[in-house]
Amino acid sequence: MASAVRKEDEYEDLLSLWSDLELGLGIVLGSPHNTQEFQLRVRQYDLWMQTLLERDTDLGLYLLFQLATNSPVGYSASHALVCAVLCHLMATQLKLPKGERDSLVHSALTMNIAMTTLQDQLALQVEKPSAEQQEGIRSHAVRGALMLTELGVVDQLWLDTVTLHHDEGGDNEALPSLPPARRLARILRMVDRYAAMISPRKSREGRSATDSARSITAIASKENDTVGNALLSIVGLCPPGTFVRLGNGHVAVVIRRSSEPNLPLVAIVISEAGTLVHPPQLHQIKANGPGIRSALSASAVHENLNHYLILRMAINA
Repeated sequence: MASAVRKEDEYEDLLSLWSDLELGLGIVLGSPHNTQEFQLRVRQYDLWMQTLLERDTDLGLYLLFQLATNSPVGYSASHALVCAVLCHLMATQLKLPKGERDSLVHSALTMNIAMTTLQDQLALQVEKPSAEQQEGIRSHAVRGALMLTELGVVDQLWLDTVTLHHDEGGDNEALPSLPPARRLARILRMVDRYAAMISPRKSREGRSATDSARSITAIASKENDTVGNALLSIVGLCPPGTFVRLGNGHVAVVIRRSSEPNLPLVAIVISEAGTLVHPPQLHQIKANGPGIRSALSASAVHENLNHYLILRMAINA
């Protein structure tokens, strides 16, 4: 883990920067028509995000997912920021041209702009969406692109990607052969699904890591391209900052990715008996040892954890 967490005040400052970024994004998505120079504001948030990730990607992911579990900002803004970060990493992995990378990330930040309030509601409700809510979900991509046009967005690739981000047309074609908008929409759709699987919601537990991997691998196979494999290679089954239950019953928080998607560095924080482990125990998951049994929502971990201590322990690991 980088030197950014060697001092507690530096950790707190960095956490505040991520929090401020998410809060600002939430305000813009919640009241887009009250935002002056909307397109410029989205680009500024993108640059802010890149600056934070450049300091340490694993640390950025850790803080991002921890923030998402405790932030007062609605699920829609949190999900948008998670997707934007993953799309940024995907663009690097897939070596997209800068113009396509920018359109992809800006699409991730704004793809659900036409259903911000609805998405926040859905994240909290247990019952199935009503007929009216289902219609809002069905039409949000097209309505979102129209809203972005009204807000002054002139990047046509951005607009087209938002329009198509739930359209599976052309998914059986090889990724490089697709027109740019469909190529970016496929990447965004994969990231959107993955983020929805692992992002915490008060209304449900996290998906099994095995189920998440199986789902993405199946989608990648169906689409006949490397998008799913690229995503797994850059974030693993469970990104830093997410909670997992190990095969031996212990609960851990993922700290750092490794070259193998299912073998991250974790900190064991809850024992098999359900008691707090203090101090947390660093554990490098190995192929021949207890692996990740399932992902957990943050609501399943009731103890207050010292995340600075966890990250500080991992500096020299």
